[in-house]
Amino acid sequence: MGLFTVNDWGPGNGQRETGSARFNELIRRDFGRFFLANLFTVAGFLPFASGCVYAILSKSILVLIISALAGGAIAGPFLSGMADCIFRSLRDAPGGFFQNWKKAMRQNLKSSVLPGMILCLFTGIYLFMGVMIFYWASRLPGCGTIAIYFFGMLIMVMFFSVFWPQTVLFSLPLSRQIRNTLLFIAKYLWRVIGVSLLLMAYAAVMLLLLPWTLLVVPFAGFWFILLAVNFILYKNFNEAFEIEKKIAEQFPEQAPFNETDEEWLKRKAEESKKAPLE
Repeated sequence: MGLFTVNDWGPGNGQRETGSARFNELIRRDFGRFFLANLFTVAGFLPFASGCVYAILSKSILVLIISALAGGAIAGPFLSGMADCIFRSLRDAPGGFFQNWKKAMRQNLKSSVLPGMILCLFTGIYLFMGVMIFYWASRLPGCGTIAIYFFGMLIMVMFFSVFWPQTVLFSLPLSRQIRNTLLFIAKYLWRVIGVSLLLMAYAAVMLLLLPWTLLVVPFAGFWFILLAVNFILYKNFNEAFEIEKKIAEQFPEQAPFNETDEEWLKRKAEESKKAPLE
């Protein structure tokens, strides 16, 4: 199918591909970077995952809270590194993986710790509640309980799907990030709901098919679904936050170089005129 073959990137006119062609282009071009970022992110989430498993097996909510907060402080910066890798790919930013990864970890370390703790705390509580409701309970819960459980989870996923990219892309006060997140969700409500349901479905499949999905986690556990979600939302992110314009203004070296065939011919003609005659 040519997913991992080496081809020319882009449609050949200096512009980006769109739709599935663009998605396949990103995977073919940056699979190695996604794979490495995924390995680091899996390592960063191991303390949180181990703590959650122990807390669930011991049925201790106190252990869960401590493990989630401590593990989230570690996992947050690694998740930001993964998101940074994805957004650099989406905007065609240059640079090597390790150089960009170290830069992302250095820039986002402090700003990612608290959100990581909150994200892992909510995630751990929902996992704990899910086991308690669907496995430990003597009878199946009612439709109302199930609806409330999944609605709360949907709200959490919607919020962090929009909140986290701002943590990676901008240096904003927490109150401003929360305000931007709520306004973005209100403006693009149905699209955010759609990608959140997609992310929840992916997580459900990974959990329900354990332990077999553990074989997939090191290769595509994080990067594939996060790439898909942010790929769907990227146009809206760029419209709302002017990502590429602001980054190009502040960091010109990160701006991609694109030109049409006509612009390339014009530039080459001007260069030939300036070149000394042999």
